[in-house]
Amino acid sequence: MLSALTPDFVGAIKLAVKAADFFDFPDSLPFDRSFRADAAPWEWVGLIGSALQSMTPRVPSTPLPPGVHVSGPVHIDPSVQLPHFCTIVGPAYIGPETEIRPGVYVRGNLIAGRGCVLGNSCEFKNALLLDGVKVPHFSYVGDTVLGNNSHLGAGVICSNVRLDGNDVSLRLPSGVVDTGLRKLGAMLGDGAEVGCNAVLQPGTLLGRRSLVYPLTAFGGFLGHDQIVGAKSDLRRLPRRDS
Repeated sequence: MLSALTPDFVGAIKLAVKAADFFDFPDSLPFDRSFRADAAPWEWVGLIGSALQSMTPRVPSTPLPPGVHVSGPVHIDPSVQLPHFCTIVGPAYIGPETEIRPGVYVRGNLIAGRGCVLGNSCEFKNALLLDGVKVPHFSYVGDTVLGNNSHLGAGVICSNVRLDGNDVSLRLPSGVVDTGLRKLGAMLGDGAEVGCNAVLQPGTLLGRRSLVYPLTAFGGFLGHDQIVGAKSDLRRLPRRDS
């Protein structure tokens, strides 16, 4: 039972799971001092807003494309091509060579590294995207960390709030830990991939190069180089109408 865990035991679990085991913080992002390698992965989620306080805002001086709305402190690298129709609410940092597609909604506290894809009709809120992250179509990414070169297939949802509204806990091989966070999405290690229309439940932690099959509702911990997915029994029947 979670209530039976002692503070010392919870602290030991945190020490056993380090962000450095899942992510290599890239040189392209000027926030390395904010995200300690020895912190627990979920602790990085709570550091995004404070890290952005050191950011120098920078928005293209040329007229923005039609339908583009930018407000609050925002840094957009000059190499970023803005699409027609998107909303970026700061604080937000968007790194070099990142592609922003039409319909993107940035809802504050976003850090995106080099060469990311912020896809059409995707929403980002309090999220850290390291280099090369691809979120190309119809996803929600909230209170989440996506490691280098990780990928979300079309329609993947990073659920970040429990239905009962309680704090999110993580089920790890070493035990269960209460994160103390009411909102916590997913943490994907470098190179992890999630198939189309999968749902990652609050507090999901995926190891490096792990895979989640399409249409899978998954929560908890998946180790490095592991695959998870559910087999569905498909029925093939002849049509009865003549």
